[in-house]
Amino acid sequence: MMNNPTSATDPTQLPTPTRHIDITPAEHPGHTFKMRFTSSPRGARLARRLAQVRLDAWGIPYGSTSHDDITLIVAELTANAVQHGHVPGRDFYFRLHAKPDVRTVRVEVTDTRTERLPHPAAPDTARADAESGHGLHLVSHLATRWDWHPRPDGPGKTVWAEYALAGPSALVSLARD
Repeated sequence: MMNNPTSATDPTQLPTPTRHIDITPAEHPGHTFKMRFTSSPRGARLARRLAQVRLDAWGIPYGSTSHDDITLIVAELTANAVQHGHVPGRDFYFRLHAKPDVRTVRVEVTDTRTERLPHPAAPDTARADAESGHGLHLVSHLATRWDWHPRPDGPGKTVWAEYALAGPSALVSLARD
């Protein structure tokens, strides 16, 4: 789908910047990717895939333990936002932020449901043989720390997890346009 191309010869150029995506805001030094996604399994898959691409571009390469762990954290948190935080007609918000100076990658997923809250003290309440209910338990093992807080600009909550990178600094410095 195109949105008012500037000319017939260049159909990919949009006349105004897209407001739903922000890759490098000035208020957060380091690398940041944030975007709003539909609260559906397809939206969760797209968030995971875009996070994979962004991590690789930031110097956390495909196939590395850090890349795989962070991708799994993204997958679990976005799947939970879709499954447990879904409100019809409302999207979830995803933010991935890497701070090279402290060597931490932070994953944040915000949904609009307030009555279903995660429990950091007891993340795994499912039976050991259950097929679901282990997502936050997995996140708690992979992440350095995780928690949630109420959404500051409306109803809902933000679930976040931080992952500490090991070894020498892998994050690359991306030139800003």
